[in-house]
Amino acid sequence: MNTRRKFLQQAATLTMGATLLNKSSWANSFMTDAPLPAPGIQLFTLFNDMDTDTLGTLKKVAAAGYINIESAFSKQPGFYGKQPKEFRTLLQDLGMQWRSHHVAGAPLKLPPGYKLPLGPDGQPMKFPPMKNLRDNSQEMVDLVAESGIKYIVCANIPIDTVDEIKEAAAILQKTGEQAKKAGLQLVYHNHASEFNKVGDLVSYDYFLTQLSADILKMELDLGWVFRAKKNPVAIFNQNKGRFPLIHVKDMDAAGNIVPFGTGSFDFKETFQHMDAAGLKYYFLEQDFPKNPLEDIKTSIQNFEKFKKTL
Repeated sequence: MNTRRKFLQQAATLTMGATLLNKSSWANSFMTDAPLPAPGIQLFTLFNDMDTDTLGTLKKVAAAGYINIESAFSKQPGFYGKQPKEFRTLLQDLGMQWRSHHVAGAPLKLPPGYKLPLGPDGQPMKFPPMKNLRDNSQEMVDLVAESGIKYIVCANIPIDTVDEIKEAAAILQKTGEQAKKAGLQLVYHNHASEFNKVGDLVSYDYFLTQLSADILKMELDLGWVFRAKKNPVAIFNQNKGRFPLIHVKDMDAAGNIVPFGTGSFDFKETFQHMDAAGLKYYFLEQDFPKNPLEDIKTSIQNFEKFKKTL
């Protein structure tokens, strides 16, 4: 029996269907364009500040408008000298949410000729021995699981030879299985070198094909992808839904990492295809900026302007 209610439901369905066929309609845009997550920051941008004044620095991060936090290794034990639940509570008290944490995949190996940046004392930074996934994967997985966050991110791992690439894949496989059992998701963060061909292998492609999507997902660092002259949208489309995390890193024409919106990269097309990526969180980042507390304000202000152009 056709009731008035059924008639109205059918009419609404037909009307919506006709509207959705019109690609330029306001309704189509409203219903298909998911809003971007709240602004996020990778705390490696504030490496020295986080070690010298953790609370004061986080207050400034919150005041700048950042909500989602991705932590990094530091020169202090644990999470900037704090236990997992303690650090999480600190962020929540400041109105922020802890989403992911970066760890080393293996003992630090600097590229040939690379010089560590200067610390506050004007001397090259010194890194203490850090635990890593090669040697301490279960311990690190357990520590991150205690924090209550979802993502543990391999920040870097040696990939300069075919043997290193294969060893890296084995480390990621083992850690990914451990992370899955602990209720975590292992994610891999790239630099430009992952897109270089080493022997017959390209490490980024190798990781994607050798490890299943439930074991390893990716945090695409857009700055390094652009530096490698690759197209992020093509990478998304080839591996749909495998990129829950994104690093937003801008660079000038000389390759210097600069605040978002002051460099030479065009991010618009990439952010118009985040549905293919499977984006959950993005994090603005700079590596060792000279004026980090000023730069993070510039970056978020420019990003808020950028969002309005999408």
